[in-house]
Amino acid sequence: VQLVESGGGLVQPGGSLRLSCGAPEFIFRTYAMNWYRQAPGKERERVAAMTSGGGRTDYADSVKGRFTISRDNAKNTVYLQMNSLKPEDTAVYYCNARNFLVYWGQGTQVTVSS
Repeated sequence: VQLVESGGGLVQPGGSLRLSCGAPEFIFRTYAMNWYRQAPGKERERVAAMTSGGGRTDYADSVKGRFTISRDNAKNTVYLQMNSLKPEDTAVYYCNARNFLVYWGQGTQVTVSS
């Protein structure tokens, strides 16, 4: 099973990026979808989560009000819209699908720097 991420890059503080994660349909329909990040020297942390039906979302305190997780059912894709980015948001961002099994994407680098 492959989760395919895209959308990372270099952005200035205060800027925005949108990450995408494509998943196989059976994963997308039945698994909770999450976004994690891992900064150098730090543990991986979950920043956003969405239930399998998309009815409930949750965010880490550090990103509340700035990041939004959403889904496009027609494209089997989950997004992470990141606004008002800060240097401390710099990390590798990973898409994650979780149910009885856990799947990870390959990661995409997000760098926030002037």
